[in-house]
Amino acid sequence: MSDRRDGAPEAAIDAENAVDSAADAESADPASPDGGHAAATPSTHTVRLELVDEPGQLLAALHPIADNGGNLLSIYHERGNKTPRGRIPVEVDFEATPERFEEIVDALRSEGVNVMQAGTERYAEEVTLLLFGHLIDTDLSDTLSRIEACESASVADVSLAAPQGTEEVSSARLRLEARAGETDAALAAVRELADEKELRVVEPLTGVDA
Repeated sequence: MSDRRDGAPEAAIDAENAVDSAADAESADPASPDGGHAAATPSTHTVRLELVDEPGQLLAALHPIADNGGNLLSIYHERGNKTPRGRIPVEVDFEATPERFEEIVDALRSEGVNVMQAGTERYAEEVTLLLFGHLIDTDLSDTLSRIEACESASVADVSLAAPQGTEEVSSARLRLEARAGETDAALAAVRELADEKELRVVEPLTGVDA
């Protein structure tokens, strides 16, 4: 397995190599008729994850891949770049059969790992909206986390404006990336959350350079 990070800690690389070895062992199926390999041909897949910047989070995210037969190829850990929620984007390449790939993605999400992109699954639609209200008092971090929990969309960018101070009404411009055909579902989730927190939603914005 190759790690594309420059200057990565040796301990982190050793941990990832250990998971890689486990994945190799898991990927063999001794009961299969071809002597230990699944009938379907493995192919390369990529998942883009969002992790909390805490020790052990990367290794914990790799376990569902290894435990479900994925053969790790490379990891791109973007420590210098954070998502709008202040988390670390991590791109993982691995080999797996199509069936096992679906199992791996399900396992990652079951473990609470935010899968921003899986394989050829891409956010093909984009919408920009405004939120108005007491965004800070109602916990903006929680608002963004709950929007991200909606599998239809991902928060690509956030711009907060609080000209009268954080205790007064503020606004936030959100750029959402939604899966093809699921923009309405994403907006519905935002509206429901806004109603709960007594926020106002202005959407969608067109002709805006987000």
